[in-house]
Amino acid sequence: MAATMKKGVAAEDVNVTFEDQQKINKFARNTNRMSELKDEIEAKKVNGWFEMHSSLHFVQADADQTLFMQKSLQNLEDASDDLMMCEDDALLIPYQIGDVFISHSQEETQEMLEAAKEALQDEIKALEGRVSSIQGLLGDLKVQLYAKFGNNINLEADES
Repeated sequence: MAATMKKGVAAEDVNVTFEDQQKINKFARNTNRMSELKDEIEAKKVNGWFEMHSSLHFVQADADQTLFMQKSLQNLEDASDDLMMCEDDALLIPYQIGDVFISHSQEETQEMLEAAKEALQDEIKALEGRVSSIQGLLGDLKVQLYAKFGNNINLEADES
């Protein structure tokens, strides 16, 4: 989705100043950043977070922030649902922190899952806020660049 000058029919010859080039570069950088943020949001909503062991999900809480960010909201909800269907309340659920499994009661594990879901939802909201602000900035840059270059520049996303 890069800003490109259209070739072919040019209605007029427009000089590209240093300031114009800076705006075009800023548009391209922010477009790429927005795409990365959208991918990160999707990863948080969809990517797997749990390791399967037999029929039991081992909940994994990693101290490493980057790994935590890749955790899946959907899988947190699935694990929470699986935990609720567990018939044996006395069963200890192994919860992984780093390389160590710590056994917790079903209730404690449920609370940990809820806390993880809330944290992930907060992270997703923050990322969506950043995407929204970038979209506003891109809208302003589009207005400025189209005002100067008209049909001689293409700032629309390539659908390839």
